[in-house]
Amino acid sequence: MSASQPTKKELTRERIVKSAARALRREGFEGVGVAEIMKEAGLTHGGFYAHFPSREALLVEALDAAAEESLKLLERAPRGGKSDPLSAVIDEYLSDRHVEHPELGCTLAALGSETHRQSPQLRGVATRRLRQWLETLETQVHGTPAERRDSAQVMIATLVGSVMISRLVDDADLGRSFRKAAKRFLRRMLT
Repeated sequence: MSASQPTKKELTRERIVKSAARALRREGFEGVGVAEIMKEAGLTHGGFYAHFPSREALLVEALDAAAEESLKLLERAPRGGKSDPLSAVIDEYLSDRHVEHPELGCTLAALGSETHRQSPQLRGVATRRLRQWLETLETQVHGTPAERRDSAQVMIATLVGSVMISRLVDDADLGRSFRKAAKRFLRRMLT
């Protein structure tokens, strides 16, 4: 086998991490059970410890993988003929699809309200990935370094907050109105 090709064990571990990343965004930290993850990955519960020393180790890796996937999705947001890539990010992030499918979306919006209760390792992953998103956005807005930092922070807070609110209310129209207001606000801010 070539050194560049992953081994069967590496592929299995990757499958477990992907299943855990989806479950983590869908169910939250407490909703992720080893048995369910292994079943979703098409494996038996007994094989878990051949890949991870603990549930916590899996959660750390799953959160990191989910956050990386979220960042890549935002970077590849469909441009839809828009000359401004940030408009595409705003549209994609505030879409009905993102709200309705937390398992495929942003870890901040899916897990933000409960991450503060997690281990330092999990909070460290969340912090590192948030900083990465912040730095990416800072390069896409205009102004002095301090103005770019402020704009990027307000943008993230507005995006994440409006999606979290949309998910917590039982009135889809109310949730949509928050996201529409966020979209209008962010577009004005960026002009």
